[in-house]
Amino acid sequence: MAKFFYRMQNILNIKYKLEEQAKQEFSQAQNRYQQELQRLQSYKRQKLSYMAEMREHAKERLNLLELERCNQAILVMDERIAEQNDVVFRAMAEMDRARERLNEIMQERKTHEKLKEHQFEAFLQELNTEEMKEIDQLVSYQHNTVEEGE
Repeated sequence: MAKFFYRMQNILNIKYKLEEQAKQEFSQAQNRYQQELQRLQSYKRQKLSYMAEMREHAKERLNLLELERCNQAILVMDERIAEQNDVVFRAMAEMDRARERLNEIMQERKTHEKLKEHQFEAFLQELNTEEMKEIDQLVSYQHNTVEEGE
């Protein structure tokens, strides 16, 4: 029996490797986005903590130094939050690009798999056609042999 050989198997193998690499890149981008998002949440919690501390100092005997320290800390946290929002936005954009790249590579791989599948079906059809020819020849030979024997 003939053996099926897909002549573009090397390309398909490369597509598999590229897909794995794209999956890893997407996973890394996704992890980075999650880390940056957690950092942003941490900054927001710190700001709320400073605001609560400032309210506590305002209730007690007025200590202007403590109030000013808390106010400065809140301003610093506002700056950090604004910067971190930008970092989170860039990480999200990077993650989206990695997702798009992964989708493109997966589409290319699927296209090559379809080509391989179609070639395999054509191979089976050709094999079936050859078998039918051989059977016809065998039946024809047997028929001719029986007629000659009569």
